[in-house]
Amino acid sequence: MTKSLSVWWDGSQVGLLRIDEHGDLAFTYGADWLADPRRPAVSFSLPRRAEPFNRRETRPFFAGLLPEEGQREAAARALGVSKANDFRLLERLGGDVAGALTLWPEGEAPPAPRDLAVAQPLDDDGLLKIIDTLPTRPFLAGDEGVRLSLAGAQQKLPVVMVNGRIALPVPGQPSTHILKPPITGLPSTTENEALVLRLAAAIGLPTAPAEPRRTGDRPYLLIERYDRTVGADGAIRRLHQEDFCQALGIAPERKYASEGGPTFAPCFDLLRRACAQPAPAILRLLDAAIFNVAVGNADAHGKNYSLLYRPEGIGFAPLYDLLCTAAYPEVHAKLAMKIGKRASLEEFTPDTWSDFGREIGMSAPFVRRRVAALAELILARVEGVAGEISAAGFEGAELRRFVTIVRRRAQTLLDKT
Repeated sequence: MTKSLSVWWDGSQVGLLRIDEHGDLAFTYGADWLADPRRPAVSFSLPRRAEPFNRRETRPFFAGLLPEEGQREAAARALGVSKANDFRLLERLGGDVAGALTLWPEGEAPPAPRDLAVAQPLDDDGLLKIIDTLPTRPFLAGDEGVRLSLAGAQQKLPVVMVNGRIALPVPGQPSTHILKPPITGLPSTTENEALVLRLAAAIGLPTAPAEPRRTGDRPYLLIERYDRTVGADGAIRRLHQEDFCQALGIAPERKYASEGGPTFAPCFDLLRRACAQPAPAILRLLDAAIFNVAVGNADAHGKNYSLLYRPEGIGFAPLYDLLCTAAYPEVHAKLAMKIGKRASLEEFTPDTWSDFGREIGMSAPFVRRRVAALAELILARVEGVAGEISAAGFEGAELRRFVTIVRRRAQTLLDKT
């Protein structure tokens, strides 16, 4: 027996995601969607066409909307479904995902858009209860009327802000922010990620705005979603986005280059092919690659870079999920995507960035100049950004440790350029 989910984009049905009696997924665009040439594809890997896409073609994009690793397993357990069953997980979690799409049972239209004011702000006790629930029920899986999902292996929850207070989105309402509790087993990840995200912004890299907060003694990071926009009427609307694994047709389990995931060369090629204005997108990806090396973020894999579908065309999305992983010996130290065939800063030589430039089709002298410029900016701005984090109530030895690591790495990068 075949079952279907309707895929919706901004009030219009895009097509159907089906699963057959053998468990094979397929996606088909609807005739009405294809009849309008202004309607975009849902993914660079799923171009507009009348013929259905098979499981191999379909799964990377749609499975890429779901949580990963332990978060996927815990959500599946809470819902009473198999962790390998993408369709059932999307059926239960697909009401608010990354990007513009929502998924609903075939024949059921999404709820009408509702004003933010209808969401009920949480008091401190309510918020703490939800944070405590996330380890065993990611995205509050199984709660009546809650259908939320985000990719990634870290605990997080899509929320809305109502007059500066956190609330759960009501059915059909686009979330506006992401709440991220600290990563279990790693100290002070809230101030770590806040420091690195704000440092990226301070040196000119577009990032998702982030605010470190506490409720009682519980820290968390509140991140503004870049795939949402406010219309002239005040309504929140979804912008479409997809990560590089989705756009390149690579399953989320293979997000690391060492497991067959993207390396930098196809990522730069993707921007050249997909973006309305490739040149600024390519420069921003180069800056991101340099920045992640400088701050010690070894976990920048193919699902941590995205395309953003704006009205004026596809571009490179703001950066997100930035963390100084070098602060944690228990986290893998090798770069998720090698730079000039080198997997760690210790392996870098003065030729590394020239080799990288040749790999990605950019001028070696330009790449080296960009490395030096960004390293100098990081050294000039990191103390000021740390001061902002301290002023928000997150001062302490751990924050100083992160600053020391970033400063040391940026100086090393400068010395090896």
